[in-house]
This record gives sequence, C-alpha cells and structure tokens, in this order.
Amino acid sequence: MAEAAMAKSIEIPDCCYPKEPVLVRPSSSKPRHTLYLSNLDDQKFLRFSIKYLYVYKRSVGVEALTTSLSKVLVEYHPLAGRLRPVGEDGEKCQVDCNGEGALLAEAYVDLTAEEFLQGCGRPNRSWRKLLYRVEAQSFLDVPPLVVQVTHLSCGGMILCTAINHCLSDAIGTAQFLHAWALLAAKPDANLPVNAFHDRCILKPRVPPEIAFSHPEFSSPPAQDSHSGDLFQFLLSQPLVPVSLTFTPSQILHLKKQSVPSIKCTSFEVLASHVWRAWIKSLDPPASLRIKLLFSMNVRGRLKPELPGGYYGNGFVLACAETSVEELVTSNAHHGIKLVQEAKKSVTGEYVRSMIDLLEERRVKPDLSSSLVISSWTKLGLEELDFGGGRPLHMGPLASEIYCVFLPVTGDLHAFTMIMSVPHEIADRFQQYCRRGLDDDDDDDDDTEKGGSG
Repeated sequence: MAEAAMAKSIEIPDCCYPKEPVLVRPSSSKPRHTLYLSNLDDQKFLRFSIKYLYVYKRSVGVEALTTSLSKVLVEYHPLAGRLRPVGEDGEKCQVDCNGEGALLAEAYVDLTAEEFLQGCGRPNRSWRKLLYRVEAQSFLDVPPLVVQVTHLSCGGMILCTAINHCLSDAIGTAQFLHAWALLAAKPDANLPVNAFHDRCILKPRVPPEIAFSHPEFSSPPAQDSHSGDLFQFLLSQPLVPVSLTFTPSQILHLKKQSVPSIKCTSFEVLASHVWRAWIKSLDPPASLRIKLLFSMNVRGRLKPELPGGYYGNGFVLACAETSVEELVTSNAHHGIKLVQEAKKSVTGEYVRSMIDLLEERRVKPDLSSSLVISSWTKLGLEELDFGGGRPLHMGPLASEIYCVFLPVTGDLHAFTMIMSVPHEIADRFQQYCRRGLDDDDDDDDDTEKGGSG
C-alpha cells in the first residue's frame, strides 16, 4: 500500500529569537538597476512565496550560512532587491535591484528532529512559526527572500526559505538553493551554472498574436445552477492535509492498469490517478466539466530556447479537460491520454500566445472546477547539503488545496503527494488513491460514477 500520513500531526512550540533578524546584503555591490518581469513572472496568481522546509540532523553555523548567502546574492542579486509597482495603474511589477538584502532570522525551539519527522506528513498552522513573519503593508514590501534557521534541541536544524514566485519558479528556486548550499559547504567553489537574469526574451509581441483559446484561463460554459463551484466549496470547508508516498513498484502497477496499454511517464500516470481519486471523493455531478492544471517547464519548447541558468518563471499551466462521468467511468488510459495531450499542446507558439494574452488581459487560471498539480521532483531538492549532510526531510511549509508531488529522500523514483482536502472526504480520497497499487487492490470497478446529478 501507499504509505499514508493522516493519523498524526506535530504541534510546533513557540520559537525563541535571541536577536532581531538581519538583512543579508550581497558581499559585493552592483550598480542599482531595475529588472523587467515577464508576463509569465508577473501573473496575479503568482503573488506569493514558494516556501520550502528542510530538516537536518546536524546544524550548520549561522555565520557560515550568512556568509555564503551574502556571496551567492552577488550572483542572484535580484533576490536582495525589492518589488515595485510600475505603470499608471500599478498592476505590473518590476524588481528594484537595490541590494537592500534578504532577511535572515535565527531561532531556537524545544523540539528534536525525530519528533518532527513523526508528524511531518501533516503540516498545520503551527509550522508557520518556523518562518519569520515579516510585518508588511503589502506583498510588495516583503523581501523576495526570507530565511529562518531554527536550531533544534537535538543539535539539528530546520531551514525554511520563502522565495518570491514572481522572481523564480521551482526550477529557478532549486538552482538558487543549490548554489547557496554549495558555497556554504565549499566556500571557494565555483558555481556550476551562472544565473541568467534578463526576462526580455519573453516580452510580448507587437502587435499581439493570440492564436489559441487557452482553456487554462477560460471558464467552462455555464453549468446547471446545482453543479456549484468546486473551488468555492473547498474554500468553505475545514481542510486537512493528506500525504501519500507512491513506491516505484506501485507506480509501475498503476501503469499496467491502462487498457489498452500506453507508454507514459510516472508523472502522467500519477497526475491522472490523483485527479481521478480527487474527483471520485468529491462526488460532483456527472455532467460537470472539470480540469486538471499542471505546471509544465517550457524552457526547451520556445524558439530560441531559454538560456541555461534562466531562473525566472519558465513554466505554464497545461490543461486537461473532460467531464466527471468520462473521467471516473473510464479506466486509467483515458486520464493518462488527456494529460499527454495537454502536454503536447504546449508548443513554443502556444507559450507566445499566452504571453500576448496576458499582456492584453490580466487573466487568472480557471480554478472553478480544477485540480492544480505542481511537481517538485527531479530538481535535486532532497539533496541540498549546506555542509552538515543531506536533509532528513524536505517539503512545503504548508499544505494547500493544490497538489504537490515531492521527491523522496533515498529513492529517486518514488513520489510523495501532499495536498489538503475537506475533512469529510479525506479518508475516501486516500482509499481511492490506494486503489490499483497492487494485485490485491486493482481498480477494476470502472462503473463507479462520481455524482448523480
């Protein structure tokens, strides 16, 4: 069975801060300038920070972390700047590369790494104590990079980072974190990849050419009034995190459930499987049009390709769409095929069309009946070593209603899924996620329908 984490949670005690947080500035300054943010960077739904949490068996000295951060911020100087509004309406943003600094806080907590690991599958609100809260009037006033180093009573540490999503996607944040870890562990090392800052390669065309319908943004046709809005329903419910780890053998078994058989990646089969389980557990009306939105790296799909070291947002949301009835009454083949077709549709021209659309209209993704999946796998995030060894755990600081696929420490081909669902369906969602993972639990009941309305 997939390893599930629902039964236990860990409440984080209050952290003790021996001194005020510091602003860590680049060790050598560059002339002050502004950095243009592309339309892929400056989307309204990206105005938040990607928050990573790492647990280490051994602490690394804060002085070493601070010195290496100061050094790496020379290469990644926009992270030491500040976001500023631009334009008459102030709707768009750019980065003021002023070297003001990243914020770093040091804390202590009466907790051991082992105690934390026992409940690490269920993030809760108390975990937010592990990341310093910046008092700011708006999102723009928060430093693009906030770090908290929390020393544990066992001699270990928890490292939390918040990186502004308008500056970097998951690939970009991983690139930065690997660079920082390298300089912390080996101060005289040369960075293997130079940061590429310029986002002008993703400027919109003049005049714009919107050649596609972009279903990731457009809402479906008006549904029956009783069908409701899944997103609003989710927001109205008490949510609980669900975490499941899928082993390589279980993923292989899922692939074999497809009839006819289909060559697919682990992501494709898991995305389809989790989407189907989510819809079955929510049980919406059979006629409801539903979507799966998933982040897709487009660095190699553009012509010309984005340069190596590009750490800005180089992803779009691919969109698979079907009805509840079609998804839950078909076998695995249908969902996998939808995911593959969504990936195939994201061409370089599609991305350019999206950039032009975002220039004309500040649209947001259609979340009304959508599951959103973001993958943090294959980025080496589970290998981040600041000099005290690899992490015992890495994951998000909080669980949200969107789904994250995480790497598994020590198993390159396994995936951990974490997301929050309404409390009343959490057990049912886990049961559907477990189906089809081994010979004794094949999901051969294809007549099970989601929704009767």
